[in-house]
Parts: sequence; structure tokens; C-alpha cells
Amino acid sequence: MRFLSSIPRAALASLMLIALAGFATDVTLYQQSVEKWRQDYEAKLKSDSGWLSVAGLFWLHEGENFFGSDPDNDIVLPYPSMPGRAGKFQFHQGATVAYITSDLPVTMKGKPVSVATLHPDSPDERLVTGDLLMYVHASGGRFAIRLKDKNSKLRREFHGTTWFPVNEAYRVTARYTRLEAVRPVEIETVLGDHEKLQIAGYCTFKLNGEEIRLDAEQDETGALFIVFRDLTSAKDTYPAARFLDTLPPKDGTVELDFNKAYNPPCAYNPYTTCPLPAPGNRLRLEIPAGEKRYHQ
Repeated sequence: MRFLSSIPRAALASLMLIALAGFATDVTLYQQSVEKWRQDYEAKLKSDSGWLSVAGLFWLHEGENFFGSDPDNDIVLPYPSMPGRAGKFQFHQGATVAYITSDLPVTMKGKPVSVATLHPDSPDERLVTGDLLMYVHASGGRFAIRLKDKNSKLRREFHGTTWFPVNEAYRVTARYTRLEAVRPVEIETVLGDHEKLQIAGYCTFKLNGEEIRLDAEQDETGALFIVFRDLTSAKDTYPAARFLDTLPPKDGTVELDFNKAYNPPCAYNPYTTCPLPAPGNRLRLEIPAGEKRYHQ
């Protein structure tokens, strides 16, 4: 106080304005960084390979699963370029082999194929014909052919994401506790299938005076992935869940920025299979930050 009282009022006012300007600049830079992140997120969502391009999910049954444009196929693909009976997926005890039995031009990894073994969700084992892409997707104990179309109706008619205003109060530093061994936790998906989340540890932090714990998965880089739900899901956010990514924890702490909490693919697309939160990640408080519900 003595130091401040010894400074002339005009000089003190200038110092305060400089301090406030510096604070405002810092906040603005943070807000700009979040807005940029959100723009990049939406651009990826709308890209040729984004979730909006998923145009179908066809569950496989044991034996032959024929596909083509004719309505008597097991997998009906009503595209002008698609032959009436284009081929079949031979499915047996979880193994899938694709047979192209028509003159439909199909490639895999850039090379023409007529027969191909497809493992679930393999990024290299995807059949491409024109703007269409097909691959095997696993959901719990079920298997399906997932179809992607660069010109899908969902992509063409998408009208953008909406977000809560950026609020730095929802960027928190959490303590990260890594488990001695990964703990499998069985959860349901939005389609009712049962899968296992591989919980590597948990984050603990305070938000609005409340102690919160969130279980997290961890990838090979050390980054965390969190599936959670809070009370904003009653009206403002997607009811099933939201996702949150982090950088790898450092010295036992990790930043959780809920301004970057985002919707799972199933918020936009009925042909996706998203996990629901583990019981401990269903919070009894509101976190009005991040992405809002998408209204189709």
C-alpha cells in the first residue's frame, strides 16, 4: 500500500490500464486459441473422411451377405453406379471376406481387388469405389459393414456446431493418478451393445467448489480421453455424453479444458456407435462449457 500511495495518481492510472490491457490481451489470446480449435474441429467433422460422411451401418449375419442396388440384397446400396448384385460379404464366426462378383471397380490401398479379407476397423482394409468406402466395424460382439459417402445427405445438409461462450473458469488443472494396471470397465453404447473402456487412471479437481473425479483412458502417446455426462444434458448438451481430450499428464497434473468438450459422432449421425460414460463419469452438476446439442 505504501508503494502505491507514493505513485502519482496519473501514473497509477496508467499502470492500471496497462495491467488491464495485458490481462485482456491474455484472455483474448486464450479465447482465440479455443475458437481456432473449434473451427479446426468442425472442419475435420465436415471433411471427406469426417463423421458426417458415414452413410450406412449394415449388420452382418452368418453366411452370405449380398450387396448391390437391387432391393432383394441384404445390403441395399441405391446408387446409380452400383450394379444390381455387386458382390457379397462372406461372414463366419467374426471373420469377413469380401467378394466382388460384378464389374464394379473396387480398390483397397489403391490396388484393384476382387477378393479381400477385412478385419474390423482396420484403416488399411477398406473397399473404395468412386465416392463410396466400405469396411467392417465391430460394436461389442456384433459386426457390421460401415458405408461412407463423400456426398452423404448428412454432410450436405449439415448446418454447423454451436458452443457455449468461452469461459476460462472451465479450464482447470487436475491431479492425474495412474492405476498400477489398466482396469477394464464394461459400458453400453448408444445402440445397447456392451464394450469395455480401458481405464488407465483418473483425474481429480475442484470446479465451482465441488470435488470431481473423472476416469480416463490413455493412448500410446500418454494423452487422455474422457467420456463424461453432466446435468446440462437435460436440455443444452447431447444427452448421451460428451468427449474430452487432453495432452499427456506432466508431473502428475493435466489440464482439462471443458471449453473444448465436444459431441460424440452419434450426436450428428445415426449410423455411429458411441460409448456411454462409465457410472463414475456421470456428474451431478452442470458444466456449461464446450459444445452444445446439435439440432438436426
